[in-house]
Amino acid sequence: MNAAQPVEPPEPDDPVHDAVLAATLWLGNPVHFGGMLLRGASPARDALLEALVAASEAAGLPVRRLPAHIDDERLLGGIDLAASLAAGKPITTRGLIEEARGGLLVASMAERLDERIAGKLAQALDEEQAGLILLDDGAGEDERAPVSLAERCAFHCDLAASRARKVAALEAPPDARAVLSLDDDALKAIAATAGALGIRSIRALLFAGEAALAHAALAGREGAVRIDLEAAARLVLAPRATQMPPPPEDEQSESEQPPEPPAPDSSDPSSDSDTKNTDGKLEDRMVEAATAAIPADLLAQLAAGNAPRRAQGGGTGRRRKGGRRGKPLNARPGIPRGGTRLALIDTLRAAVPWQKVRAFNAGDEATGPERPEPSAPLRVRKDDLRVRRFEEKAMRVTIFAVDASGSAAAARLAEAKGAIEMLLAQAYVYRSEVALVAFRRESAEVLLPPTRSLTRARRALADLPGGGGTPLAIGLDTALGVARQVLAKGHTPSLVVLTDGRANIGADGQPGRKQAGEDAQAAASRVAREGIDALVIDISARPGPEGAALAEAMRARYLALPRGDAQALHRAVAPNARQKVQT
Repeated sequence: MNAAQPVEPPEPDDPVHDAVLAATLWLGNPVHFGGMLLRGASPARDALLEALVAASEAAGLPVRRLPAHIDDERLLGGIDLAASLAAGKPITTRGLIEEARGGLLVASMAERLDERIAGKLAQALDEEQAGLILLDDGAGEDERAPVSLAERCAFHCDLAASRARKVAALEAPPDARAVLSLDDDALKAIAATAGALGIRSIRALLFAGEAALAHAALAGREGAVRIDLEAAARLVLAPRATQMPPPPEDEQSESEQPPEPPAPDSSDPSSDSDTKNTDGKLEDRMVEAATAAIPADLLAQLAAGNAPRRAQGGGTGRRRKGGRRGKPLNARPGIPRGGTRLALIDTLRAAVPWQKVRAFNAGDEATGPERPEPSAPLRVRKDDLRVRRFEEKAMRVTIFAVDASGSAAAARLAEAKGAIEMLLAQAYVYRSEVALVAFRRESAEVLLPPTRSLTRARRALADLPGGGGTPLAIGLDTALGVARQVLAKGHTPSLVVLTDGRANIGADGQPGRKQAGEDAQAAASRVAREGIDALVIDISARPGPEGAALAEAMRARYLALPRGDAQALHRAVAPNARQKVQT
């Protein structure tokens, strides 16, 4: 049986080839493989999804779509209120997971899935109730599908760069788990490859082993050979890489040992020569295959020593739960007071299962024909009451604290003004505000209170003073005061400090580098104790240790940007403005 190929073959290096192969292997046992993560909206992804759905329906498997903002009742099932009231007894409905049992569950906008829903889906995957397709449309590293679901998906495919528009019909391979198994050498090679790529999850190793067996069954082989293991490394391990593998020269110098003689195998000589006679370099071949399949952007990050970030999804600020406005959440038991509202449907749904018992209990003192019937009016008790809950994302306020001292003040202020204008231009998209604190000579000043008005910001930024000493401690304390005001309003502050960290004015306004440095460290510690998200940007011509030390005391991220401009500063700050802070 041959793997399905695109109807219009794209370029040889198009990621759709591996995505089609992964989908074919996944169809062999979607429940056991858990799920597939398809990232990057493109015609190729749409075509692959259509082929997956068609293959599942042709096999008689149920297919269900899962919206991003689904409630527990629709997901897990519950009481059908209308039918229960009409029948006089509880009538239950099946949830979406139960409807998709043994089949396919497609989750659109996976990057927006709530953690509560993700947890329930993860449990369903662990119990092998259904296979899951995650459609991740996140635009950046901070917008990703929940980690709890991503790690339970055997295959991760990024089709954003694919140019394919059609794929052929998919056909599931036979299930290889009952007839095939991996030998010790193959298992050791998979583990060594995962270790070289910095993968620590045992699930990835299990998925890689199952993928190798499925690939062998797809080709009609009676055992997994080197090409099957390489395919597993390419499809399962490569997208999960968190580090670059060690140089081959180092591995060769450590493994210069004579190869072990191949073990005899009377069933398939060709399979024996392919699996055993590899000169002790099976791990090297798998690592090379996995490295070649790592996406270019991820490869560049790994080469620079930057592990991919595991974000929990997009967002703008802290999440606040309340009873008045925001995204609706599941109702909870409670009394409707203090501004909260009664959730009537949920209240009735909680009361319905107890009506028969309550009807007879209410007539315990009555006898004969006076005894109430089960069809008596609906009885609602205090324990049945449910109140509405909403989740609202708090406004994020980015506070710029700019060092306006010295000869470079004009350049730093110009960069800050440009970045502020860029952030304000996106304020309505990211639901954010911007504030500006400038410090120089012996004082600091709030030049721009938190605002979303671009016109007001331009007017306030038109003539900014510069020059003089560096009262870093005073500037940090002033910015901290603004952050506390932001917190008092229920918003989320984010502090961006532009300085070289070389303070020469103390907290009392007196000159002296030693005391000024100690005061600045103390002020940075106060920011850290408040738990405020902070970023220190060192824009000095020759960044020294002072900026990094300040960031460490503040528990902030540190970025040296000696030749930064407004564009570079905006790129550094914008992800910080969009980062979600969970509570």
